Amino acid sequence: MAQPGDAIIQVRDLRNQFGSHVVHDGLDLDVRRGEVLGVVGGSGTGKSVLLRSIVGLLRPRAGSVTVLGTDMLHAPDDRRQKIEQRWGVMFQDGALFSSLTVRENVEVPLREQTTLSARTRVALAELKISMVGLPPNACDKYPSELSGGMRKRAGLARALALDPEIVFLDEPTAGLDPIGASAFDALIKKLQMTLGLTVFMVTHDLDSLHAICDRIAVLAEQRVLVTGTMKDMLKVDQPWVHEYFHGPRARAAGIAED
Repeated sequence: MAQPGDAIIQVRDLRNQFGSHVVHDGLDLDVRRGEVLGVVGGSGTGKSVLLRSIVGLLRPRAGSVTVLGTDMLHAPDDRRQKIEQRWGVMFQDGALFSSLTVRENVEVPLREQTTLSARTRVALAELKISMVGLPPNACDKYPSELSGGMRKRAGLARALALDPEIVFLDEPTAGLDPIGASAFDALIKKLQMTLGLTVFMVTHDLDSLHAICDRIAVLAEQRVLVTGTMKDMLKVDQPWVHEYFHGPRARAAGIAED
């Protein structure tokens, strides 16, 4: 059985390519059980492409993706589906179904992956909605009736529907004001600690990296250039990494010194 700190996601020699454009080439990455890993990189470095490769929405040209001991690119369908039930994904802005209420959106994974009764699905959906800090009256609202922050929380509730061990978050605080982003960071950290989650988070938000990430992985030059803690990042002598973690925004976030 995997122990805290073990690598429960292993990406090896990953290559992603669209036509002649190579996004990743020889990319390696480990995600450890119980950590919050922040994935950062400049525009076009393929942060979301990496996430989609791991969760199976994009098949890489080469390499391997192992999750919870299973080779996801070559496993039989039934085995792969069992592993997929052990993670949840929150895409940018929640990616909710516009024709469904918040409760119905959160019920979707329960309908697809379980044989629970309708009454139990409703109860579980309402529990998850409460867990992410949404009020009871949000259950019957449609995505168009929600603020951006509420849509993200609803998307997170859906990601938690099946009690996953791993949660993938794609730019969870993008578009939020500083107060809303800070509250969402605190929610992620609280849920991670309470539920024992492993969190893979694509972000560009320096405040999030500083507040909740145990480690950071930097995408550059078509691979994971460096991984480590925030303190480690401040010591890296590479132009983009140095500018990112020592620039004006880093100083404003209290990460780098003036």
